[in-house]
Amino acid sequence: MNLDDYITKIPDHPKPGVLFRDITSLLADGPAFHEAIDQMAAKVADLDFDVIIGSEARGFIFGTPLAYLLKKPFVLVRKKGKLPRETVSVEYDLEYGTATLEMHRDAIRPGQRILIVDDLIATGGTIEAMIRMTEGLGGVVAGVNVLMELKDLGGRQAIDGYRVDSVLVY
Repeated sequence: MNLDDYITKIPDHPKPGVLFRDITSLLADGPAFHEAIDQMAAKVADLDFDVIIGSEARGFIFGTPLAYLLKKPFVLVRKKGKLPRETVSVEYDLEYGTATLEMHRDAIRPGQRILIVDDLIATGGTIEAMIRMTEGLGGVVAGVNVLMELKDLGGRQAIDGYRVDSVLVY
């Protein structure tokens, strides 16, 4: 199954010259979504890791079924102020400002090997923030696993030195 066939392309969104790749059409097709998770799992079949983390909200969409399939725990990375217990946080740059991500302080133990999962790597900012939080808690980033990679935006270079597995590369 070619998963690209299930990604809707929207020209000039959110601004002229941008081709937006909408994953909601893939999510709306049960067999395609199942195949996406299977392909993401296949990309990391050789990887040794203990925990999957994913950021709100699309990292949850792909990270939790992957964790379920691989029988791994899943750790939520959320926007500031959404988690109820003591957290660690990282501020990172967006195209037009900054944002803050948080994770429970006790979510990762020193030495645990972490797989970071998200829908997309573009500029690498969100992934880089999750790497900083993971390593700040003593975790080891085993790899990054995404459905899509927009290689012209330099995300892989922003997190140079880490293994990145992408199902679709544009």
